[in-house]
Amino acid sequence: MENLAVKKVFDFSLLRRIFTFAAPYKRALYLSVAMTVIFAVISPLRPYLIQVTVDKYIANQLMKMLVTVTIVQIALLAVETVVRFYFSYLTNWLGQSVVKDLRVTVYKKIVHLNLAFFDKTPIGTLTTRTVNDIEAINDVFSEGIISIVSDLLTILAILVVMFIEDWRLTLVSLSPFPILIFATYVFKESVNKSFYRVRNAVSALNAFVQEHLTGMVVVQAFTSEKREFARFKHINKEHRKANIDAIFAYSVFFPVVEIILAISLGLMVWWGSNKVLNYEVTQGVMIAFIMYLNMLFRPLRMLADKFNTLQMGMVASERVFKILDNQDYIPDRGHEKGNKMKGAITFDHVHFAYVDDRYVLKDITFHANPGDTVAIVGHTGSGKTTIISILNRLYEIQKGSIKIDGIELPAYSLEALRSRIGVVLQDVFLFSGSIYDNITLHNKAITREQVEEASRLIGIHDFIMQLPGGYDYQVMERGSTLSLGQRQLISFVRALLYDPAILVLDEATSSVDTESEMMIQQAIDKLIADRTAVIIAHRLSTISKADKIIVLDKGEIKEMGTHEELLKLEGFYYKLHSMQFNANKV
Repeated sequence: MENLAVKKVFDFSLLRRIFTFAAPYKRALYLSVAMTVIFAVISPLRPYLIQVTVDKYIANQLMKMLVTVTIVQIALLAVETVVRFYFSYLTNWLGQSVVKDLRVTVYKKIVHLNLAFFDKTPIGTLTTRTVNDIEAINDVFSEGIISIVSDLLTILAILVVMFIEDWRLTLVSLSPFPILIFATYVFKESVNKSFYRVRNAVSALNAFVQEHLTGMVVVQAFTSEKREFARFKHINKEHRKANIDAIFAYSVFFPVVEIILAISLGLMVWWGSNKVLNYEVTQGVMIAFIMYLNMLFRPLRMLADKFNTLQMGMVASERVFKILDNQDYIPDRGHEKGNKMKGAITFDHVHFAYVDDRYVLKDITFHANPGDTVAIVGHTGSGKTTIISILNRLYEIQKGSIKIDGIELPAYSLEALRSRIGVVLQDVFLFSGSIYDNITLHNKAITREQVEEASRLIGIHDFIMQLPGGYDYQVMERGSTLSLGQRQLISFVRALLYDPAILVLDEATSSVDTESEMMIQQAIDKLIADRTAVIIAHRLSTISKADKIIVLDKGEIKEMGTHEELLKLEGFYYKLHSMQFNANKV
């Protein structure tokens, strides 16, 4: 699993890339930046007006002007409140809009990645990237760079006004600032490390929980609950410790800031009171400086925290961009549509390896005519499933060529190729939702009448109609409320509706009872009629009528022929058949 190291350098190129996703929302971005300038201008005005009120209007008992300036103060406060609300809303709206677009972009990328990517990447990690990490990018806009710029401009404006008013009093008031800068740096570094640990722990938790919930049947079957629970507690403990460390840093930092603010105020009062008594500083300036210091320390309190938030948003974006930059996908440059595909299959000296040059298929060569039924048999790990994976280009071959109707696979567009090859896997996956949606896969071009007609042909219509709601019956995740045989038959209906030219069946009857096998075998006979069929068979009795049987062993074709021809050879197929025959007799 990926583990992130703490980075010290702020990556501006990464920040620029994040903001490219804000390009469609330039108006909102520019408006929010304009508001940061408004904040910088407004912030020093209220203390200055109070200073003028005390020194001019109260001191000279100008009550009429006092009422006027009070109304101006209230109006200014109302304007600042409205602007601050709109700024908060706008930056969050901008962040969520970018998150929405980015999540769509990332998910689109993920669904087009090569299956080899999913072989080596935990699903929980991808979930973290698509949900948690992208959500963290929202903070770059809502609490990150725009908010930081606003605070910095506000601080700069207040400091300028303070120095203009009285530079000596300003220097005295700000003399504890080196302590604050040092405390802020220590706080930022501490929280930054904790946040990195938190992100790593979240990713680990998501990956662990997703994997073990999916494989709960294995955990319980082998009584591994205590061991896996102990592992979960260890990961969860690290997540808690990382958060506690961050909380500790906050608990120390904020009181330290308050103490430094109190010291600054104390120094200001000590120095200023002498100047007031000597008529060198007015009372209004003293009151204004108290407000200036409070307004100065408020953004300083949060600046280090916002910077860490920005940094973590950038860390999350870096992880997300790694997915977007991933080039591990099948090139889709073909233009053949396959509308008139007949289903002739040719493997010509095909070699394939999942990793480097460790070939799991070696020099595979065979041909199937349109309408032929080709069965592939062999021991576990011989390469049977790999053949169907490369037939519809889920993986790319390293050597040789695969042709359908004399046209090499890369010449077909992926959508056209895969829509003309129907696949029924041994482990049928059903999504949460209705049976109808699982059959059509939300394809609105398929009508309910077509679904019912296909279900009758396969022989599962009556069973579906007995369920509560019929075709609208809600199956649970992975179809756990249905038997394996029922799920298999539903997958047959799904394959039949897409009317493929080539049908691939991956050990469709290997894990069902005899009664279900008979129903499935009848459905298979209907499915493969007038189609080229590639059947991966575990039970040899189901493929005796195949036009061609290919016997694989360690990725190589050892024998090829009809059932009768292979039995006469008394080779690999004969041994497999004898083993199953004797096992069935027992």
